[in-house]
Amino acid sequence: MQAIIALAVVMGLMVVGEWVSTRSKAYIPSVFVTGVLFLIGFWTVIPKNIVPDASFTKPFVAITQAVLLIHMGTLMDLKLLLKQWRAVLIALSGVVGTVILAMGVGSLLFSWQTVVASVPPLTGGLVAAFLMTAGLKAQHITLLAAFPVAMFVMHSMIGYPLTAVMLKRDSRRLLSQFHAPNIPAAVTENAAKSSAQATNKTTAVVSSNTPTSKPHPWRLKVNVPAAYETSAFMLFKVAIVTVLAEGTAALMHNVINPYIICLIYGVIAHQLGLLEDAVLEKAGVFHWLMYGLLAYIFSNLNIVKMNMLVGIVVPIFTLILLGILGMFIASSLLAKPLGFSREMAFASALTALFGFPADYIVTHEVTNMMGKTEAEKQYLLDHLLPKMLVGGFATVSVASVIIASIFLKLL
Repeated sequence: MQAIIALAVVMGLMVVGEWVSTRSKAYIPSVFVTGVLFLIGFWTVIPKNIVPDASFTKPFVAITQAVLLIHMGTLMDLKLLLKQWRAVLIALSGVVGTVILAMGVGSLLFSWQTVVASVPPLTGGLVAAFLMTAGLKAQHITLLAAFPVAMFVMHSMIGYPLTAVMLKRDSRRLLSQFHAPNIPAAVTENAAKSSAQATNKTTAVVSSNTPTSKPHPWRLKVNVPAAYETSAFMLFKVAIVTVLAEGTAALMHNVINPYIICLIYGVIAHQLGLLEDAVLEKAGVFHWLMYGLLAYIFSNLNIVKMNMLVGIVVPIFTLILLGILGMFIASSLLAKPLGFSREMAFASALTALFGFPADYIVTHEVTNMMGKTEAEKQYLLDHLLPKMLVGGFATVSVASVIIASIFLKLL
């Protein structure tokens, strides 16, 4: 009974966060609302051990993080990444700008460990926050364990609305091009059809709810009858790939972070056709694992006292502002040479703060808001979504894991 009550409370806090985010059209991020609710709850009536009581324990999270990184590999289509190499380059430049400015100026204002613990979540959100929190606890630096969580919760309050503003401004530019006299009528009339096809190709790799991507004849394939393509079979394949990845990391004596190896193996297995697109979503367990990982991260707020929060807020917000300024400077420098508007370049760089699925959701909300007709909406989606998705993949799925593993050695 106690476990069920704990699960109901944890999921209830998640629900409130999602409902507030939906009501505000994502201007108030769900992770911020849920994080605040956890914090207030720990200060008042919620037991500090409620997350492990709800079954989200350390062994569960250890498995979750590894298989989620395998899953991230199945979200990435290498052809799409190569086609959108400009967006990848700009997004990665934003990460570099964040690290340089936040580390350079931040280390002059705050302690070295504070900066090192806080910066990685700025370059990769959830994944980096988990890696840094786990690393800090492993090194018994418990006083700083709340910094990655606080950074993850707080930067979304600035990142989501700012990204939406940049996309809206670029949408106005795109719409003016769409309606420009020099655009042939046939282009505007057929924009919806052509854009829809391009969008479907892009989004097929990120969600089991989107159109199925076309078969890849050059890939290997584990051929079994359709009736045997069950969730258990998909999870079995994910588990095998994870075992191989962690075994490889162990043979290398963890010189390369095991989570990086998991991501690489996920990409390879997906490209070979051994794992399906968005495999954990198709297996029906993705959201459960994500909620469990989020709950575990929020559980680290149970060490935050009222007086400690006062000491956290100033460095967190200062580093967020420095990091975002670094993103803006770096992305602006590359915008014109790579044929991007400053707004689009900055939006691509900002995907480092949240990644998928937030980049997907925010882009769709902006296009639905800015486009008055289906043709306009599809035109906007065709130009905005691929850049946002690959930017998020490059930063959150790849760069953040690498940066977090490096920063753990700097503590």
